[in-house]
Amino acid sequence: MARAGGCQCGAVRYTLSLERPVVYACHCSECQKQSASAFGLSVPITRADIDVTGPLATYVRPTDSGTSTTCHFCPKCGTRIYHQSARSTDNVTLKGGTLDDPSDLSPAAHIGTRRKHSWIAIPDDAPQFPEQPDDLKAWRDTLIAKGR
Repeated sequence: MARAGGCQCGAVRYTLSLERPVVYACHCSECQKQSASAFGLSVPITRADIDVTGPLATYVRPTDSGTSTTCHFCPKCGTRIYHQSARSTDNVTLKGGTLDDPSDLSPAAHIGTRRKHSWIAIPDDAPQFPEQPDDLKAWRDTLIAKGR
């Protein structure tokens, strides 16, 4: 069963072919800025898992690893839909808050916890990474497989 989502103004819509995607919370400063919150909900998927309609603009930013990430967003309202690493062009990271119903999303892990706010309580049994996992692509590929 597909899930749907989109931007705040409705100009960009998408269908996600995964019914129960796996998500993680990223506490890095870039995700805090992008989400205008304490962390971002990230949904790693393959590019083939999402069908986007409507215009998308892009912004390329450097990453801590020395590569770049292309951020895809609605040019009308500015909502980030997904981003794509230069290191892994077959995969994208959907922003979990753009799903029409994100109420069942619960982070399977937390990354960038070195920068998390002190008032955020992470469950003791949740995997935590002070920075990104060493092999981020392999780690995300594992999460994608769990969501199938």
